[in-house]
Amino acid sequence: MENELEKVVISRAVVPHDTEHFFAQAKQFEELMMVFNSAIKEVRTKFEILNDELTVTHNRSPIEVIKTRIKKPQSIVTKLQRKGYEVSISSVLYNLNDVAGVRIVCSFIDDIYAIAEMFAKQDDVKVIQIKDYIKNPKENGYRSYHMIVEIPVFFSNRKQPIRVEVQIRTIAMDFWASLEHQLRYKKDYEKTEEIEKELKECAEVIAQTDRRMQKIREKINTEL
Repeated sequence: MENELEKVVISRAVVPHDTEHFFAQAKQFEELMMVFNSAIKEVRTKFEILNDELTVTHNRSPIEVIKTRIKKPQSIVTKLQRKGYEVSISSVLYNLNDVAGVRIVCSFIDDIYAIAEMFAKQDDVKVIQIKDYIKNPKENGYRSYHMIVEIPVFFSNRKQPIRVEVQIRTIAMDFWASLEHQLRYKKDYEKTEEIEKELKECAEVIAQTDRRMQKIREKINTEL
């Protein structure tokens, strides 16, 4: 990460050509990433506890996988510049909501809403924004439930509220999104419109499968 940060700082002239100041900025960035990593741990732990509780009380685990990520330095700088914000440590902290990300992969659609509601009700979770791309899919067929939340992170000498992006989706939605992300960057392929059409058709098939699996589950639960 240090090499990557160094490239960003030098290429964007974020700091002066002052060695001492450069390393001070690098240290601040390292501390900032630690803060975001800490926030991710807090959010991940909350979902793990919810899953553990539901495993005991309902005899099943609604969460299949929990994935996390931190935006790369280059992506952070690019987004700040695209939005017209100052490229600085404080600007990252106060202007970007998705530096820290947690992705929750569930088995069924109703698990998504149930888990999201349980998480949002916790008294130290502040929901900033919700975007429901399941009920309102993106034009390309993308589906997922997005939350921007703010949680307190406790350090040795302070409590700091940090924003984290939470994405909750089914296994099928996650499968489609991962492949779509890979194929989107095949820049040498010319028939992009054709591929986009096929991907959207696949998204619809996957959505139908999710709904059918949900109905099968409801039927089984009703008959038991």
